[in-house]
Formats: sequence, C-alpha cells, structure tokens
Amino acid sequence: MKPLSIVVITLNEEKRIGRLLEGLSKQTHQDFEVIVIDSNSEDATCEVAQAYQASIPELTVHKMEKRGVSLGRNTGASLAKHERLLFLDADVCLKPDFLATAMTQLSAKKLEVAGVYMGSKGLPVAHRLGYGMFNIGLFLTQYTFPTAVGACIFSTKRAHEELQGFDEHITLCEDCDYVKRASQTWRFRFLPITFEFDPRRLDQDGLFKMGATYLKANIRRFFFGEMRNNEMEYKFGHYSEQ
Repeated sequence: MKPLSIVVITLNEEKRIGRLLEGLSKQTHQDFEVIVIDSNSEDATCEVAQAYQASIPELTVHKMEKRGVSLGRNTGASLAKHERLLFLDADVCLKPDFLATAMTQLSAKKLEVAGVYMGSKGLPVAHRLGYGMFNIGLFLTQYTFPTAVGACIFSTKRAHEELQGFDEHITLCEDCDYVKRASQTWRFRFLPITFEFDPRRLDQDGLFKMGATYLKANIRRFFFGEMRNNEMEYKFGHYSEQ
C-alpha cells in the first residue's frame, strides 16, 4: 500500500484539531505524512497540533500569513513529498481503517481524484436525513456535473499540478470546481466510505439554510460558471467564532 501526504487546513481550530490528529495516529495504515497548514490562527491551533509530533512522527505545521481555503490546500500540496494526496478540514473525524480502506479502493478503481460521502453516526434524525439527501446528490452528480465536500478529497500530485491546484480566485465551491475540472481528464468517483465532521456548520447556519445555500450555489455554477466575484458571500472559518 502506497504512502500519502495528508494536508489539513486550519483556522482557529484548537478545540478540534486534536481529535483529527488523534484519529490519524490510530490509523491501521501508518505510511503517511501530515502537513497542517494554518491560516494565521489567533488561538493555540499550531501549539495543539505540534503536541502530536510524538504520535505522528512525520508531522509538519506551517503557518501562513494570509488566509484562504484554496491557498492553504495549494500550499500544503506544494510541501507534500508523496504522490497521493488527501485534503482534510480540521474538524474531520476518521475511523481507524479509513486510510487503509480508501487506499485499497483508490488503487482498485484506478482513481486520481475521488470524493468521500459524509457520515452522520450519532447525530439527530434531522441531521441524518439532511446528510442522506446531500449524499444522494453527490452520488447522482458524480457522473455528469461532479460536486464534492472539500473537507475530504483525495487527489495526486500529478493531477493537482495539471489542474494548477484549487482556484484561489473562487469564493465559494472551490472544491466542486476542482473535482469538476479533474473529471474532464480523469474518471472521478465517490468512494463508498464515509467521514464524519463537527456538525457546528449545521447547528449554526441551520440545516435548511445551509442546504439551500449549496443548492443555489451549484445551480448558479451550472448555468453561469464559477463564482469569482463574491456573488454569494462565504466567510472562511466563521464557524469557529461562536
């Protein structure tokens, strides 16, 4: 099983980054490096991350002066030493066999770029229904107009470089643009596995409001193209303010 570079973007995630890194330290597949790209956090995110260097020997924490989701992912990819890439958000939670299962499926399906469905274990019924509907949308669109959840995307250095990375000028749905462009060269598919993440996004914005926002955004993308002029304002990291 091949090694991989895991790029984690953070912004004021001192309360959540530890859970992700703890989960990575317990993966059954341990041939990986972790690159934490911090967008100039104002809390102890970097210090908390660095405390895991004993349990994750190949751990690098890089603090940027500028903030930006795509900038962070591209910075991490440029520092990665392995061909296989995994982009994660800091509030993600992974099962111990997640990496082993994913790497096996990526190899078997010969996928350069792949998405992962959202898990909802232990969440309220409304959340589970919302996640289920979102996952159905991800499944259906992967064949014609691929979308993705940026919190967990697999790629490769070759694909990332040919795509020239995530578009840093896009203000919303940069992850969807990334996999859409990738699908024009390679076969893009979702792996039949799930990842879990902190439901604060739904709790703060509301299930229906968030669903409506992403539905509206992708309908707009389909008819008018990507959003590079802040057509639908979205503030990176605003969930950590409450």
